[in-house]
Amino acid sequence: MKVHINEKRVLGKRDKMIYGHFIEHFHRQIYGGVYEPGSPMSDEDGFRQDVLEAMKKIKVPVLRWPGGCFVSSYHWREAVGQKRTPMFDKSWRVEDPNTFGTDEYIKLCRKIGCEPYICTNAGTGTPEEMSDWVEYCNLETEGKYARWRIENGSGKPYKVKYWSIGNENYGSWEIGAKSAVAWGELVRESAKMMTHTDPGTELTAAALTDLEWNINLLKNCKDYLRWISIHEYWDGINQTNDYADYGQCMAYTKDIGHSIDEIRGLLTAMKLEKKIKIAFDEWNLRGWYHPNVHTIRQGLTKEEYLYPRDENDDNSKYTMADAVFTACFLNTLNRNCDIVGMANYAPIVNTRGCIYTCPDGMVLRSTYFVFDLYVNYLGDIVLDTWCEDAAAMEVKNKQGDTVPVDSVDILATGFSEGKGLALAAINKEAGEVRSITLSIPCEEKDGTMSYLANKVSMYSLSGSSTESYNDIGHMDVKIEERDLGHFHADMVINLKPHSVNIIRIGD
Repeated sequence: MKVHINEKRVLGKRDKMIYGHFIEHFHRQIYGGVYEPGSPMSDEDGFRQDVLEAMKKIKVPVLRWPGGCFVSSYHWREAVGQKRTPMFDKSWRVEDPNTFGTDEYIKLCRKIGCEPYICTNAGTGTPEEMSDWVEYCNLETEGKYARWRIENGSGKPYKVKYWSIGNENYGSWEIGAKSAVAWGELVRESAKMMTHTDPGTELTAAALTDLEWNINLLKNCKDYLRWISIHEYWDGINQTNDYADYGQCMAYTKDIGHSIDEIRGLLTAMKLEKKIKIAFDEWNLRGWYHPNVHTIRQGLTKEEYLYPRDENDDNSKYTMADAVFTACFLNTLNRNCDIVGMANYAPIVNTRGCIYTCPDGMVLRSTYFVFDLYVNYLGDIVLDTWCEDAAAMEVKNKQGDTVPVDSVDILATGFSEGKGLALAAINKEAGEVRSITLSIPCEEKDGTMSYLANKVSMYSLSGSSTESYNDIGHMDVKIEERDLGHFHADMVINLKPHSVNIIRIGD
């Protein structure tokens, strides 16, 4: 397969926030995950130091919190100040001690150096409650909530720029679900009060690929919103934990960006594509396992609805399928950098996260290293590419149908600061090596070709099989670096089966 790259054909500059993450009060994401006071592995503020370092290594740019479905019955006032009031979380049916609240979350963001992104309660909450939260976080001294923050030890405002009105309020599973008409009206009034409190906020609101819902939302709120929020979990196994196998996961990569395409079309039709961007603020290959809780018939015993959540902790299930799929979606986000300005992998710690914790340490799952590759080695200027004689393969989806998909997914990038090229090259084949030939126009400068004799480095993530995974005492998936010598015209590079690769040419 010949890959044609022309540095003059620029698709756009991607925002680093597309490599964002998400954390929710579900299972062990907060308590026993990132936050574990009393643990010998935690710092003086109760944060797991190993987790903080792992998050800093992948330069988490933005962290969405506190939900997720959790937020739709969450009242932020109960989790600030000296006296914390435990709450029964009606979404996940557990008691939350509220020891991790707004102040702890902001402290977490500052420790890892990321932007906070707060999702508000649009289920049982009110526009006033949402705007009071903005006051607490962003006003200097005006108002009782700003003064309450000062009383709680934070003299300077938190300056939270990004706020989401609601989570998945279109869904029957969400506490406080709304109709399309009611949603447009609620978001408008909430946005009005929030921007009156702090005009510097950037607001998004829950949406999906539904025409009626989005038209009602945008007709009512287009003047207030800077973002529109969408979510997607391709392998929806919330009730069954029936994991798609490797081939079935590759079937999901066909038309992987359909949600983006549909929302782009609507924004363009309403002449909003220059004003409102997409925040893909929850995404993962697989849905979280939580049976008998987001259903009409609820589980009666904890054996039915609570304890099964521990099965999310089985590290052997997070294989190269997850890594390859994740890389394919990151390629898609990059290619849509003109309209997608933020994305949040859900979650970052435990459940289906890329970091797993236990009392004695942590495990970096296969998906963690995908973010490591993309954040630390790929460029930010997205270039157009054309693949000649592109290879294809056929896989079976979960319904047993044959699905044709491309074998190789290529993304080419340059650097806004510095020279050189970086390619993300994904081989989806389960067992076959795929070769790519790089065709890059090289202008003559002083009698030499601009990329000739430049060093070529390759950073590869793969495993001994498609089922390779990492666990305590078991490290089968990691990044390997190779020196490929110096670039030459029509250079051929071999991609291992089921691998994610970053190829760096030049500086």
